[in-house]
Amino acid sequence: MASTSSFRASSSSSTPSIPQTSTYDVFLSFRGEDTRYNFTDHLYKALVNRGIRTFRDDKLRRGEAIAPELLKAIEESRSSVIVFSENYAGSRWCLDELVKIMECHKDLGHVFPIFYHVDPSHVRNQEGSFGKAFAGYEENWKDKIPRWRTALTEAANLSGWHILDGFLFDEFYSFRTFL
Repeated sequence: MASTSSFRASSSSSTPSIPQTSTYDVFLSFRGEDTRYNFTDHLYKALVNRGIRTFRDDKLRRGEAIAPELLKAIEESRSSVIVFSENYAGSRWCLDELVKIMECHKDLGHVFPIFYHVDPSHVRNQEGSFGKAFAGYEENWKDKIPRWRTALTEAANLSGWHILDGFLFDEFYSFRTFL
């Protein structure tokens, strides 16, 4: 696994805000089992090779709560790229991460969704695999479901990239102009 940039510790804030000096240009959110060793790995390398400071967490284990360091990395990032894939909503961790991303960045428009082999309307309306994931949450996660649904809908309503077959990373280079 590739290592990520070192993480700078600083005092935490209870109010989401865009940092004055960002530790990262991009926080990369993705479901590891779907895209870690293919699409997301290539995207990460392309961003880093272009000099874009990118946070990608490679040390998360299934079933763990989101670490405070991860939440801090979201807060200290100027923007976020969310790779929505088939099983993204099957991870409560991804959904909690998405809620934090949307809290921190939605007002500034620095959230860039990528719909990797998923229909954006399935993300927006929690249909298909996203609907199946939510059906499994109804019993035990009632308090979080409204926030998850809102974050998915808001993120899917943003302009992004819908990828079905291939992706030219040079097209994504224009992303640098948003940073």
